[in-house]
Amino acid sequence: MHNAPAVTYPVGRSFFHGVMVVAVGVLGGLTLLLWLTTPVATGWRQWFFAAVLLVAVLCSSDAWRRSPRGILRWSGYVWEWTTSGTTQVGNLVVHLDFQSWMVVSVRPDRGAPRWLWPERRADASHWDALRRAAFAPSGAGHHQDSGGDQFRSQARA
Repeated sequence: MHNAPAVTYPVGRSFFHGVMVVAVGVLGGLTLLLWLTTPVATGWRQWFFAAVLLVAVLCSSDAWRRSPRGILRWSGYVWEWTTSGTTQVGNLVVHLDFQSWMVVSVRPDRGAPRWLWPERRADASHWDALRRAAFAPSGAGHHQDSGGDQFRSQARA
């Protein structure tokens, strides 16, 4: 069986990720406002909710602002993540795929996984090649524990 062809794809700050952070903040703020207008007296629960919401939005905004920028590369055999002159080799796991953007992680042999949000708008001409490589049957892009789920389902039968 043949591997997916090599592809190099730029990854940077995701517009969709930013929209999600703003949406959660706005929806949380609207929920708080509705809660404050109920006849129940304002108490510590509302203030606690406001504090947790503020911390969550600030942390999410900071994570979005510091999103990694670099190059995701499938060589035909291994995945590489290159940023600031440093290259990590690892397995790619696709967590979400919405056709024009994905949430993936590159999991090196050592160290923490790197979470990335590639989007079609970064390089539309290579987007389909990236998706083909991510879902290639060579093992790239597949969850590492899928074999265990298959074993459990066979054991029940």
